[in-house]
Amino acid sequence: MERNRLTFDHILTPAGTLTRQSLSIDEDGRISAIEDAGDRPSDGFFAVPGMPNAHSHSFQRALCGHGEAAQPEESVKDSFWSWREDMFRLAAKITEQDLYVIARQAFGEMLAAGFSSVAEFHYLHHLVDGTPSPAMGQAVIAAARDTGIRLLLLPVLYQNGGFAQPPGAAQSRFVHDEIGDFCRLLEQLSDAPLGLAPHSLRAVAVEDLTAVLDAVDSVLGAGYPIHIHISEQMREVEECIAHHGVPPLEILSKNVELGSRWNLVHGTHFSADELALANASRCQVVLCPLTEASLADGIFAAADFQRMGGRWAIGSDSNARIDPIEELRLLEYGQRLRDGLRARLAGEQSLGATMWQQACDGGAAALAMPVGRLETGYFADIAVLAKKGALNGPAPELLADAMIVGGSRQDMAAVYVGGELRARDGAPLCGSSDQDQDYAATVARLL
Repeated sequence: MERNRLTFDHILTPAGTLTRQSLSIDEDGRISAIEDAGDRPSDGFFAVPGMPNAHSHSFQRALCGHGEAAQPEESVKDSFWSWREDMFRLAAKITEQDLYVIARQAFGEMLAAGFSSVAEFHYLHHLVDGTPSPAMGQAVIAAARDTGIRLLLLPVLYQNGGFAQPPGAAQSRFVHDEIGDFCRLLEQLSDAPLGLAPHSLRAVAVEDLTAVLDAVDSVLGAGYPIHIHISEQMREVEECIAHHGVPPLEILSKNVELGSRWNLVHGTHFSADELALANASRCQVVLCPLTEASLADGIFAAADFQRMGGRWAIGSDSNARIDPIEELRLLEYGQRLRDGLRARLAGEQSLGATMWQQACDGGAAALAMPVGRLETGYFADIAVLAKKGALNGPAPELLADAMIVGGSRQDMAAVYVGGELRARDGAPLCGSSDQDQDYAATVARLL
């Protein structure tokens, strides 16, 4: 039964940009039909699939603006590793109420920016005093529910502090020594869609992963998505080679059966052989260009991977800046700067339509949800851009290109999740001045 109908001047579909179309939405929030709009009034200018956010640490939104000054001692290098110490200090203080407030802020900003779903890579498990509790994960679930964003919760398994190294005191809130304890946490959080996130090969011994997967299968069943940080930093790659004799993806492939449910987050320093292995294994690579630039990770060889037929998604990761358009623009421009050539991730007809749909399809696979397409059977998760700025003037077939080259989250006029309006004119509908004040007070107290 039709619940709602939305009509747009232009819509971006897998077949390209179509003009004057109406989307019928059923009681489950899925698109049941797409047809010519006739004389129906328009609900917006340019509708694109809501972007799945395939990698987020929502609590890190509170770090925005911190750790940007130069280190005073020459012996201390500004890097991912120095930033991580700031992150550890924040993580040590956050209560479940703090996490709810920060996640609510981050999720609301995601909706306003055009992200309609999110894979939350969640590793703040224990309470401040170290007590095991599902309360931290439940705070994230509550924040997603109250903002209206579609959530895949990825409880993170974290056991080591490095290759064959015990965890440090700063990592104690993340750690589950016993897989049985971790599986009990999964059971306690089962009111949300769940996947699994072995944090990294630094944090989970690769030889233990088969037993981990068997144990998690007993709770989640088969087919859940798996996300893992991998090859983000050269130091990580060097330590892996020193310990295992081969780089991270190679040793991972020797210990588990890779496949389409595996999502390799960052992959910044994959070798050419690892790129080919990721593609041949049909894994998604999850790229977070704004965070990878902010943390000086490096530039993933995205153009090479895409030419192989590789699948990729995007995420907002540390959430210092939340904007899917800027993520894609930086991804493309990074390849241009690396290669000295233009249109590195473009299709023959389009840059914007190709990149947006590729990121949506990769994100849908990463979340294992029917999202990311304006097509019948998919959830009506829709981002609508206004006819202004860079989008005021181009022909319909060039709107997506103009969005990537000249647009930003400021162009978002509305965002729908399952056909329900969740953000309007750059602001989430769940937001209020009290919530803004709660967030500001929480960050000031924590930092």
